[in-house]
Amino acid sequence: MRMPSTYNAELVSLEGADAIAFAQAQFSSNLASLADGQWQFSAWLDAQGRVRALFHLVRLDGQRLRLLLRGGEAQALAAELQRYVFRAKVHVAALPVRQLSTTTAMAVHAVAAQEDTLVLGCGSHGLKLANQADDEWRLPQLRAGWPWLPPGGADGLLPAWLDLGKLGATALDKGCYPGQEIVARMHYRGGSKRHLHHLRLSRALAPGDVLEVDGQPAIQLLDVVATDGAAEALAVVHDDTQADLATGVEAMHGSGAVLVQAVAT
Repeated sequence: MRMPSTYNAELVSLEGADAIAFAQAQFSSNLASLADGQWQFSAWLDAQGRVRALFHLVRLDGQRLRLLLRGGEAQALAAELQRYVFRAKVHVAALPVRQLSTTTAMAVHAVAAQEDTLVLGCGSHGLKLANQADDEWRLPQLRAGWPWLPPGGADGLLPAWLDLGKLGATALDKGCYPGQEIVARMHYRGGSKRHLHHLRLSRALAPGDVLEVDGQPAIQLLDVVATDGAAEALAVVHDDTQADLATGVEAMHGSGAVLVQAVAT
């Protein structure tokens, strides 16, 4: 089996007369607000509301969508989505893997598509799907609070833990989709004991690592970028640990202790 690079451009295509309707029924965002030549954050959830996939949902036109995965493998996602097509007039396919590079600034949610090149506007920069790669886009996206799922996938993560509502990736104003009841319940009743945080680490660790505080798993790293001998990270943090992050907390990892501190926003 092909082992995908964590930050490759893994892309799924949805094309056909029912592509929009299929995506509206399956994904957690509201495509009614998505115009041609625009993208929005979206996710595919399971029936228990857990995140199966997180992606930029790109609308090229009324019959063509692209899913740029933020972690995960396009071939696996396309195969799973195909199981739900039934009689819908939509073709689901994994496209050839590209690389991600940074280009000039574009408005958030804008899309530039020319032949086989796709650029997504991300505010301070553009994210280009091309045949060359760089990592310059990663730190500004991490600081913006845009999660990237670590190797191994979401592993039971809930949308509320990833701040997907804030990103517009979960909708409360459209019809049913898988996991919608859980999303609505957590929005209106609360109850989430884990939340997304921007952290500074005393040393770089691997995305997906889980750190313990007082002997309990408390911090799950999603994305980590090395910076000046230390690192910045987006992580899902248990609320019991949140209060200590302002001054810093010593967390334990298999390779030893690491100092973890919240980055002021």
